Amino acid sequence: QLHLVESGGGLVQPGGSLRLSCAAVGFTLGYPDYAMAWFRQAPGKEREVISCITSNMSTEYADPVKGRFTMSRDNIKSTVYLQMNSLKPEDSGVYYCAARYTTCSSAIRSWGQGTQVAVSS
Repeated sequence: QLHLVESGGGLVQPGGSLRLSCAAVGFTLGYPDYAMAWFRQAPGKEREVISCITSNMSTEYADPVKGRFTMSRDNIKSTVYLQMNSLKPEDSGVYYCAARYTTCSSAIRSWGQGTQVAVSS
């Protein structure tokens, strides 16, 4: 079982940048086979998928973040990253990482605990 630990959230001004990390801890031998995804949930809104990266490093992005957010993964460190640039207030919310076995449309096997992002002046 993958245990996902997120970090990197915080307060940032509009137009700023933030880098989120999601580390898989515990038993991680199968980590490279997973697709990893980022979700976010704004207050009063449904949780939405915003990005996914596959085992072969292919990436997908939801339209609201396309061109501004970039996913990457380090299989040696069993860690996935979300580089967020040109942040907008509407990007605020709790960001979650999730592991899917084995594609970006597969069932979610593990969730991270979430890390809060606040974009405000």
